[in-house]
Amino acid sequence: MKIVMLDGDTLPVSLPTRQQQADWEIRTQTPVSDIVSSLTGATVAITNKVPLRADTLAQLPELRFICVAATGYDCVDLNACRERGIVVSNVPGYSTQSVSEAVIAAIFALRRQIMAYAVNTRIDWPQAQHFCLHRQPIGDIGGVALGIAGRGDIGQAVGRLAQALGMKVQYAERKGSDSVREGYVSFEQMLATSDIVSLHCPLSDSTRQMIDRDALEKMKPHALLINTARGGLINEANLAEALKQGLIGGAALDVLSSEPPSADNPLLADLPNLLLTPHIAWASRSGVENLVTGVMANIAAFIQGEPINVVS
Repeated sequence: MKIVMLDGDTLPVSLPTRQQQADWEIRTQTPVSDIVSSLTGATVAITNKVPLRADTLAQLPELRFICVAATGYDCVDLNACRERGIVVSNVPGYSTQSVSEAVIAAIFALRRQIMAYAVNTRIDWPQAQHFCLHRQPIGDIGGVALGIAGRGDIGQAVGRLAQALGMKVQYAERKGSDSVREGYVSFEQMLATSDIVSLHCPLSDSTRQMIDRDALEKMKPHALLINTARGGLINEANLAEALKQGLIGGAALDVLSSEPPSADNPLLADLPNLLLTPHIAWASRSGVENLVTGVMANIAAFIQGEPINVVS
């Protein structure tokens, strides 16, 4: 059996391939033009973000299993896989702890102005007249309203951590929904009443650019926007403009619509109160270990004829 991982360098560690006897090929990366040639003869493909679309799958008659080395699987055409009898599995829940803690860390960094003070302390503090240096106003965490869009494992984990810190948590109904389920508030009410908005939705046609100019204008002037889910949930040009204009208080983004981003992405500019990290909220030691364990378990289960974590 031939097993090919298309983007091995997306993991900071190597897969323990000796656990499973097979003809393994771990590619550091695979451009779209090389996907078909790389997977020719393969029974199993492992991908983190390399897309596997219908036209590609049609040229891979021997492919029987795709393991997505992530929780989100929008990089794979599930309908085409169903038509061709290709099983697709993901690795759910591996990064719940890591991502939820990253969200809380971003909230602390922005509310307490940690970045700003860390930058100007070495320059300004030696010249200060008193023992402390007052610059940007510092906000507390306890008592603020946190609005969460997406009530999956990570969204709920963020909610639990936030409540433990004294935040008031509310979950948003789907944008555009005609009704509001018990335990939720409307998407618009969440935007208008939250001091912090954290996104934990999958990317789909209904969620794409759910945070646009209209949504940003509904938020409080001091509100923070956190996104550790998918970059496509946000209209990036609208957000960049909102940060320049002070329409909202700040943002922390671990994801962008295109990764790595192009040099002209408006969010790469020098923007006030923007904390930008390179899609590493998931990558704590436990997150990485859980992902590797999950990938290997998925492959072993498929080989044994009893696939797990099947999404298609």
